[in-house]
Amino acid sequence: MTNHARPFHLAIALASLASPLDVAARAAEHMSAAHASIRAADASRHVHALADDALEGREGGSRGGRAAGAYVVGSIEKLGLQPAGDNGTYYQNFGSLRNILALVPGGDPALAHELVVVGAHYDHVGYGNASNSNGPTGYVHNGADDNASGVAGLIEIAEALGHLPSPPRRSILIAFWDGEEKGLLGSYHFLRVRPAAVAPFTIVFSVNLDMIGRLRGERLEVFGARTAAGLRMACLEANAAANLELAFDWEITDDSDHYPFIAARIPTVMFHTGLHDQYHRPSDDTHLVNFGGMEPVARLAFDFVTAVAADPRPPRAFRPECRGESAATRRSLEAPAVDVVAAGPRPRWGVGTRGDRCEPEAPVVVRVAAGSPMARAGLMLGDRIVAIDGQPLADQQDMLAKLAAAADRATVDVDRKGRRVRLEATADAAAVGQP
Repeated sequence: MTNHARPFHLAIALASLASPLDVAARAAEHMSAAHASIRAADASRHVHALADDALEGREGGSRGGRAAGAYVVGSIEKLGLQPAGDNGTYYQNFGSLRNILALVPGGDPALAHELVVVGAHYDHVGYGNASNSNGPTGYVHNGADDNASGVAGLIEIAEALGHLPSPPRRSILIAFWDGEEKGLLGSYHFLRVRPAAVAPFTIVFSVNLDMIGRLRGERLEVFGARTAAGLRMACLEANAAANLELAFDWEITDDSDHYPFIAARIPTVMFHTGLHDQYHRPSDDTHLVNFGGMEPVARLAFDFVTAVAADPRPPRAFRPECRGESAATRRSLEAPAVDVVAAGPRPRWGVGTRGDRCEPEAPVVVRVAAGSPMARAGLMLGDRIVAIDGQPLADQQDMLAKLAAAADRATVDVDRKGRRVRLEATADAAAVGQP
């Protein structure tokens, strides 16, 4: 893969001579080029190389694991990324294991010391044993999805960053973790002992890619979106181009490299296309990988990362309440409200919502009155209302005020499983009252 991006300093100088419209057009052009550089064919090449039998399942510390590391380093060297490991290398050594680290320095002197870490583990379980394999053991476990797919996606994201006209405000660390299958060893080690190249930075966010190669029904699982306020909305915005169905999972477990960052109180999300029958078996091989599906997943992750790194606002604060939330908490929040039919004037719009403390700007729809304007418009239970007549919401009370002030027609934007859907509602002429 070739990096065709202009040098950042030249791009900035040229941009200073252009009109705002020209700058916007060029930014869109570069973003389109960045998206286009994330290709299924390139992802396939990386996955096939990493999941080849010759690498013997990439067990951390083994000859196959070291060969996998050499392949990753060779790939990012071609992109011209700055080494961020030990002594000017890409490697961070610990015992027989090696993280691989590369830095994209931030472009804003005031924010470049803040670091967004984007990682994927490159090790797997080798030939498998009773503690790490679902069997049969003694055969090469190639780990095509787990996690050659995440590594391939991360290499593609690293290449796409080179197509931006200038670097994002914050610095981005591209991290390939070793020893994940042995207990998240690489990510834990990095958080304890950072190489000198990145020791002065403040980690403000992390993103983890693990098993992104088996997209089914356009459904992408998102973990960690409750670790800071507003992350669901950030995912919604990043999903504008990919248009995937996002399944937000509230559980936080120590089963991948997102967990050490959450334990360190760093806001974190993980993108994952779901478990399958080949998980930790020799049958997790390349012929089952959905390479076409890896394109939109990696593009969504790229858009999410660049948005976090480019955001001029202060970094998001970690939300400790996430550690006490679960699937049961989510069910309680989203449980439908009883639709009580009362005497007297019918409510004007026929919608009931419940506020979410983590995502106050996206109230959850828990009641849609039968035959009401919102029912006719297609509003559904579980939707989240995010805008009224094109105006974003501050919270549930703001939504109620905007609906009350709306004319007989209202445009309602909703988050429906991570996709933005626009509905047109027309109020009944005789209906009065609040929403």
